[in-house]
Amino acid sequence: QPLVSSSKWLQLHGLKRKKLFLSQILSRIGFRHRKDYVTTLGKLVASRYADGLFPQYKRAQDGSVYNLTAKKELILHFVDCLMEAIELYKQRIEWLTSESRQIFGVIQEHCIVIVLDFGTVAPTEFDLSRDALSMVLVEQVTQIAKFNLIRAAQDLMKWQQKSTPVSEHTVKSAVTWLWKLDHMTAASHTSSAEALLEAMSDEAVSS
Repeated sequence: QPLVSSSKWLQLHGLKRKKLFLSQILSRIGFRHRKDYVTTLGKLVASRYADGLFPQYKRAQDGSVYNLTAKKELILHFVDCLMEAIELYKQRIEWLTSESRQIFGVIQEHCIVIVLDFGTVAPTEFDLSRDALSMVLVEQVTQIAKFNLIRAAQDLMKWQQKSTPVSEHTVKSAVTWLWKLDHMTAASHTSSAEALLEAMSDEAVSS
């Protein structure tokens, strides 16, 4: 799936785009039971001609009442459409909460710098972190334009001097560099901030 935000995804695949919002469905399977203000009477008067003729549906949101006039076939058609929409939402949620996305979310920027700050993690956690970073490089970074890796340390460590165009070769190179890092390295209390500042100094990085 393309790396798009949920708001953008909903614009393309959401209920409103598919005309499956409740208000959109109701307007196609019936008509609103009107209440109008009659000046001569000085009060709201509801139309009575539909009472008892049609099944009615009352919206909890605003209390409006709709007279349902659609045949069973049309209503079943909307049921099928909604079931398809539910299945699509399930697939999206499963995708969002799987693999690298459950840790990093969905990367939407065209150029990124990942700052690595391992601190004093145990060797097993160090390897788990590198597993996760390798995963995001292969699954998501391969779909953007440029990237770089910087490790926070007393002597700042950079995979490349500046963000580099994404290719199969550069991603493999970055993964190899990642797995060659030493578990422990000298650090200072300003290492993290310095690494972030270095990342932000790359002109190609928007955020």
